[in-house]
Amino acid sequence: ILPPLEQINEQFKENFVYYKPKDIVAGDFYWLHVLNNETLIAAADCTGHGVPGAMVSVVCSNALNRSVVEFGKTVPGEILDKSRELVLETFSRSGTDVKDGMDISLLSVKKSNSDSVLVQWSGANNPLWYISSGELQEITANKQPIGKVDNPKPFVTHELELKRGDMLFLITDGYADQFGGANGKKYKYKQLKELLVSMHTNSMASQLQSINQSFLNWKGNLEQVDDVCIIGIKL
Repeated sequence: ILPPLEQINEQFKENFVYYKPKDIVAGDFYWLHVLNNETLIAAADCTGHGVPGAMVSVVCSNALNRSVVEFGKTVPGEILDKSRELVLETFSRSGTDVKDGMDISLLSVKKSNSDSVLVQWSGANNPLWYISSGELQEITANKQPIGKVDNPKPFVTHELELKRGDMLFLITDGYADQFGGANGKKYKYKQLKELLVSMHTNSMASQLQSINQSFLNWKGNLEQVDDVCIIGIKL
């Protein structure tokens, strides 16, 4: 279900995908869909990891594809609304109360020849980070998964006008939740933000290498606790 990296490179000249499953298959996945004048890209985290997580990933990835292709949704919030509907419909067939679901950061980038780039974004539990003029900004997600919740609300679509050279990051929680360091503590989002800001002017290959090295150094001999996915895009 993962798009080939070549396809991502065709859409975004400067990007990196750091994808590190805990097991051979994963609950985390990245997703891409190309429309006429915009590109949709997402980092997603489904319940669990390994084979159970991968099973949920297939259901959720399929729901994203159907939302766009079959139902014609192109606005990120509307894609997430429809995906939730389709995921719940699939799980309801089991006859049991399935509490599995997906956290996701879903970005739409409009094609542009000017210095400004229009992006739309929507998230379920996972935020959007972007670096503009050297400062990291965060847009928080709806605090609800793609799955069963007591009081579901429509997902909000945020619209931003960014500049060429700005960096965008789509993340799942696996990196920040990794235990390690001198005291066996979690890496945490604050440290991840500092890492991304410190190297955001470097080449994509260099950023990817730094992210991997920092993760391995932190983890040390401890077990990887979750799947990890970080997507970086330079506009």
